[in-house]
Amino acid sequence: MAFIQGLLTIIFSFWMVLDHQGLVITTWFPIMVAFFMGLIMGDMQTAMVIGGTFQLMALGVASIGGASVPNWGLAALVGIYIAIRTTHSLSSAKAVALAVGVPVGMIGIQLDVLAKVLTTYVAHQAQKYLNLGKYRQMNATLWLGPLIFGLSTSVPTAIVVLFGSNLVKTVLHFIPTWVTNGLSIAGSLLPVLGIGMLLQLMPAKKYFSMLLVGFFLSGYLHIPMLGVSIIGFAMAYYFFIQQAHNAKSPVSDQSSTDKGAMFDE
Repeated sequence: MAFIQGLLTIIFSFWMVLDHQGLVITTWFPIMVAFFMGLIMGDMQTAMVIGGTFQLMALGVASIGGASVPNWGLAALVGIYIAIRTTHSLSSAKAVALAVGVPVGMIGIQLDVLAKVLTTYVAHQAQKYLNLGKYRQMNATLWLGPLIFGLSTSVPTAIVVLFGSNLVKTVLHFIPTWVTNGLSIAGSLLPVLGIGMLLQLMPAKKYFSMLLVGFFLSGYLHIPMLGVSIIGFAMAYYFFIQQAHNAKSPVSDQSSTDKGAMFDE
């Protein structure tokens, strides 16, 4: 039974990162991961309590514009697995899950950046095959992308399943500083690139004044992002109502004119 649970946990860790970028059935939100891990491990209560704990840590954290954030879904997954396998009380399970899951979630940042860097080379190689008309090689190369992303979560999960939590914390402790610094710099550049791409698609020049207002509210008045979003929604809704009213006005005026002309006749 333990072997089957470990195998299903590794397979699920491989699937959830692909699902997050594809079908979005399970996602890697901790609470969703906890539900499926509860089914795998046969202890739904412990899994959901741990998942809820990690979900609170993940609130407001999103990988926007290519940003790499702590993988709290992976943290919840390995934390639930180790906690249920090694503890028998809910309080102890939460402590063990946090002790194991947080280091794994932090490692997930570096692995996510590494996967994104590697898949860049995969995309360039596939493009070369496309330009040469080698479509079979192109399709085969593109399969490397999902494989790399899947391995970025399944490899640390397999290590935890096979060797336990101590090895994970030891690996995190002995990773050279220059490696983590380099990956952190790369991870900081990706959000800038992503935001730049989003601004190209959005009518930023037309509504540049709105960007300035949002920056002022956040940067100088220190209004939380939720507050800025509410103000932005209110302005957008008012603009929409005004546009809808202006669109109806010519029709109403024309109808009134036509009716007047009929009575004049």
